[in-house]
Amino acid sequence: MSSEDNKLIRQAQLGDDSAFEKLIERYDRHVLSLAFSYTRNSDDTKDIYQETFLRAYRAIRKFKFRSEFSTWLYRIAVNVCLTFRIRQSREARLVDDFQCEREGNGTTAEAPYPSTDNSAEADFMRNEIARNIESALASLSPMQRIVFTMKHYEGYKLREIAVMVGCTEGTAKKHMFNAVRRLQVQLEDLLEES
Repeated sequence: MSSEDNKLIRQAQLGDDSAFEKLIERYDRHVLSLAFSYTRNSDDTKDIYQETFLRAYRAIRKFKFRSEFSTWLYRIAVNVCLTFRIRQSREARLVDDFQCEREGNGTTAEAPYPSTDNSAEADFMRNEIARNIESALASLSPMQRIVFTMKHYEGYKLREIAVMVGCTEGTAKKHMFNAVRRLQVQLEDLLEES
């Protein structure tokens, strides 16, 4: 951990908000990148970003200098992402229940795909591939998705990810293996075409 980080953390622990703001400036892009790679939605990314730094601000006095500040902060971000997924699935179920009650037939209508420009076949194919990948990523368990996105979108090593998510390296490897296997199954048709 850099001596500058240590100094800023100690100042923030004493209530210096400008020191905490400097810590935010140092790590905000990493948190944004992690949140976006997990949600793929800018509004949700902003919510996770804000919640992560709010939790970090509330807990900064408890930071014990046993790990890197970045590891501690990313662990908070991972927990926020996982909590976000749980809350999002609950809200989706409530919306589905409400729609079923309104429609009165116990089923919900399928939402059509957004319109695409059929004159540009390449754009259409890219959009279709992106939709398939997003759908496949959404099928992963929350922990599989976190481990996969931190490894493949953020470039962390599995041992670093294990520390950030609070598991052993072997467990992180298992989540990665299961995520890759599930994505291969989900994207099998797409892989055969290319």
